Amino acid sequence: MRTTFIALRERNFRIWMGADFVSVSGTWMQALAINWYVLQATGSVSLMGLTVLMQTLPVLLLSSWAGALADRLPGRPLLVCTQLAHAALAAVLAAAAWGHLGGIGMVYVISAAGGVVNAIESPVMGRFTSTIVDRSLLTNALSLGSLVNSTGRIIGMTLGGTVAALVGPAPLFAGNAISFLGVLVALLTLRPRYGHPQPASTGDPATAPAHGVRAGFRYLLRQPIILITLALAVVLGSLGRNYQVTMAAMSNGPLHAGAPGYGLLSAFFAAGTAIGSLAAARQRDLSYQTLIGAGLLSSVLQLFCGLAPGVWSFAALMLPIGAGAVLIDTTVSARVQLDTLTEMRGRMLAAMSVASSLSGALGAPLLGWLAERAGPRETLVLAGTITAVACLAAGMALSARHNRPLRPAAAGRIVLAAARRRRPVRAANAHPVGPRVLVHAADGEPSAR
Repeated sequence: MRTTFIALRERNFRIWMGADFVSVSGTWMQALAINWYVLQATGSVSLMGLTVLMQTLPVLLLSSWAGALADRLPGRPLLVCTQLAHAALAAVLAAAAWGHLGGIGMVYVISAAGGVVNAIESPVMGRFTSTIVDRSLLTNALSLGSLVNSTGRIIGMTLGGTVAALVGPAPLFAGNAISFLGVLVALLTLRPRYGHPQPASTGDPATAPAHGVRAGFRYLLRQPIILITLALAVVLGSLGRNYQVTMAAMSNGPLHAGAPGYGLLSAFFAAGTAIGSLAAARQRDLSYQTLIGAGLLSSVLQLFCGLAPGVWSFAALMLPIGAGAVLIDTTVSARVQLDTLTEMRGRMLAAMSVASSLSGALGAPLLGWLAERAGPRETLVLAGTITAVACLAAGMALSARHNRPLRPAAAGRIVLAAARRRRPVRAANAHPVGPRVLVHAADGEPSAR
């Protein structure tokens, strides 16, 4: 227990986790409310998936610029502005739902506006939160951030499913608007002198950080291990992680469970992510081997989800799938941050946001369309088969980069060694990598705050 929660020793991290829990709970209440509101108003799973596309498309278009911005500007003022913007959008959505104004078109407009805010916020948030704990605690802090996200999701989805079924979505939108106040208070309460700024580069021109979007792209293209990791994350995220679509399709279709069933399945999935977060927090190192193993397990279980006879058997499968989802997300986040140079961190986080958003933009509409054409069960079986093949292919590609079987942390050492060879002076973050901090969402789902 001492090692599992070691990052909570730091005051800044405790404050941030408390605020994040409140905010994440509100975010997942709104996520369920939007999905169910659109599904009930239109009767179309495809149109429900379109809301996810509207949220993620701005991230695809703007994240590269936002990542360069995160590497150059202080994070706190930007984050205050993005939290205020999120709260305002949620309040407008609540007013529109209460007053029956704008219809589904208003939901799409606000979803797109929220996507713009997320595009700016995500790399800034990731870089900012990576400075509030010591580098040696980054992996543990990231895992605990996933645990908070999972717990908030359980509460948000369970409460959201109940409230949506009883009184409709408007109170959930209002609750989400209020939840952003917790993050604002935390941002104003954190003590900068207790933070842990990342080491700066030396004054030597050979090690001076290169700013700009193109510099980030050039650096990323020289990191084949990271490129393979992000490509696998896109496949797993698009076909294996858009459960807000497939769970709704199964609840509204073969399982005949309705909104309460959707909330139940979401709660079981979130409970699984809590288990996965605790498992990740106990690991000293999250390797690429962990990524491949968790991806394969989740893919096989997803295939069996398509064969589940009832809501409770489907829910039982959601537990290990949720645990695998957290291990996948946490490993990708940790490796992207720890195996790249510090001065490129904002742009690498932006690349990860693009991968996550691409997963939602491609996967949600595609899974919705397949569920309507082929059926929800057939969609889950097909998607699970494809993601399993993708995991095997990625595992072979990663092993081929090393010319030996994949071992824990091997890819990270290779990348860092290559980075040192390219720089005559030791890079600022070339010291031994310690065991990132929360990202929201990174999971291709709402809320990567």
